[in-house]
Order: sequence, then structure tokens, then C-alpha cells
Amino acid sequence: MPAETAPHERLWLAFPTGGYTLGETAADAHEARSTWAAVAAAAADFEPVTVVVDPSQVEVAHRYLRSDIETVVAPLDDAWMRDIGPTWVHADDGSLAAVDWIFNGWGAPAWATWGKDALIAQTVAADAGTPVVSSLLVNEGGAIHVDGEGTVLVTETVQLDPGRNPYATKERVEAELARTLGARKVIWLPRGLTRDYEEFGTRGHVDMVAAIPSAGTLLVHHQPDPAHPDFEVTRALRAFLSEQTDAAGRRFDVVELPAPSVLDDGDGPVDYNYVNHAVVNGGVIACAFGDREADERAAAILAEAYPGRRVVSVEARPLFARGGGIHCITQQQPSRR
Repeated sequence: MPAETAPHERLWLAFPTGGYTLGETAADAHEARSTWAAVAAAAADFEPVTVVVDPSQVEVAHRYLRSDIETVVAPLDDAWMRDIGPTWVHADDGSLAAVDWIFNGWGAPAWATWGKDALIAQTVAADAGTPVVSSLLVNEGGAIHVDGEGTVLVTETVQLDPGRNPYATKERVEAELARTLGARKVIWLPRGLTRDYEEFGTRGHVDMVAAIPSAGTLLVHHQPDPAHPDFEVTRALRAFLSEQTDAAGRRFDVVELPAPSVLDDGDGPVDYNYVNHAVVNGGVIACAFGDREADERAAAILAEAYPGRRVVSVEARPLFARGGGIHCITQQQPSRR
């Protein structure tokens, strides 16, 4: 699997369809559609963008999406393309293939439906003209991060989650990641952020905790306020990651991305973080949280971590209110070598 900084052919999203993502009111639905469309538009300034749209949403999607953004019509349950879409990899000859993980709604919680989303990876792969590599591992794109050189970050509470893979062991998961992604070194984070273990969480997606801007470097979420439960969580994760080495045997240079100042959104401790960004050709689409000082500080750190790329920040609080961030709603399709 190439690094997210490798050249892209395009970026994929899915348009919000219904349920909790659209919310209960017309204002909620407008907010969701506008936010997904804003991310798509920001990315389209850098590379081609395709959005999967449920048949029931075609007319409304075209009102929100920019005219230069392509659409593909397919039935959807939800709109988290990172998790329901394929994970693209390069074959030895440089051609692309699309890994189709089993998707079961982040561990088969009672509130989720996923029958349509479970088929989206194959739909997207077919539209992209790439063969499918089928996997029996229940996994999501937001549950892995790679450096393009064989290092893969995962979380013990995701891939070993009894709701996902009840008979899995680390050895079996690592063998499957080697087969599908070319993994040579798998780093098992012990957990994710506090909110991710609530009813509507993913139980520890790594893309809310860390990102790999370049081989040997980690961007790690940092909660600096002792009043937030992730203060201790992020301290422990940073200490853990600072002791790890990658597939090449290098110890990581760990760069902290401090959280914004908001600690609670009325439903509990927030998981606002800047790690959950999308890399595009020549740019980075970053989260903003209405905290000017923190947003600007994060953009500066990202600009330094991704030299030569322009950082564009998009208001992400509506995404986090629905369970994810900018990385969660996007999935890159690498260029063919």
C-alpha cells in the first residue's frame, strides 16, 4: 500500500444519505450536505474528485456538489468512504488493485446498518477499473495507517475486536496485512481516544490518533488539558509510539498536534483532533474547529510536516458531531505507476 502522500489519480467520497448523518431537521441535513460538499470542493482544487451518491439523493447532491465533481450512483447506508470504500494497493508491476475488507458497521453495533455499504468497495473498484483483492478480515480504512514502506499502524481494540474478528490473533491479522497491504512491520496501538469507545464510536480508529506524513515521522494527537480524559490517553500513546521502530528499523520522530481548546460539546468529552486530515496532490485538507489560534497552529505544523503542500482548513465540527473527520469521509485512489 502506498503512502497517502504518493500521487493520486483521484479522491473518493460518499454523499450523506439519511439517518443520524443527515440528522432530524432540515437544518441538520443542510449542515451535513454542506460540510461533505465543502471537503469535496477543497479537494477538487488539487485533484479529481468522485462522490458516490445514493439513488435517492442524486438531485439534491447535484445542488450541493460543484459541477466539476464527478458522481457515481450506488445504494448507500452511510457516508464514511474511508471505511466502506476499497483500500488501493500497487502490484509488483505498478498496476492497482483494490482491497475489499469485510465491513460490518464498525463491529456490528445494534444501531448500525451496513448491507449496502458492504458492497461499495466492489462498486468503486469496478468504476475505477481495478481488480479486487478480497479479504476475510473485518477492517476499515480508518483503522490503518501506512508509510508506503511496509509499516502499518493498527489498534488492538479494532482488528482484535470480538464484534469484528472474534477468532483473530495478532499473528493472523499480521499475516493478512502482509498478504493484502505488503506489511512488513505492524505496530499495535493499545487503544484509541476516549469518545471512540462510546455507543457510536469505532472502538479505536488509528486515524483519530496518528498519521504518517513521511517515513520515520508520526503526527500524533495531543490533548494538553488535564481536565480531558484524553490527556492521559494521549500521553500514554505518545510514550508508546516514541519507543516504536518502523519497517526500516528507524525510531519515529514524533510530532505532536495539540487539540483545540474546546473540551466538551454537550454530549461529553470531544475527540476534536487535527490528525484526521486528508492528503491530496499538492495539498492537505485539514480540520478546523472554530478555534483560530489552535486551527492556525495546527495548519502551520501540517505545512511543515508536508513541505511543498498547501494546507486548506475546512470547518469539521459537523463531521465530528456525526462521528468522524475529514480523513474518515475521504479515500485516495493512488496513481498507477
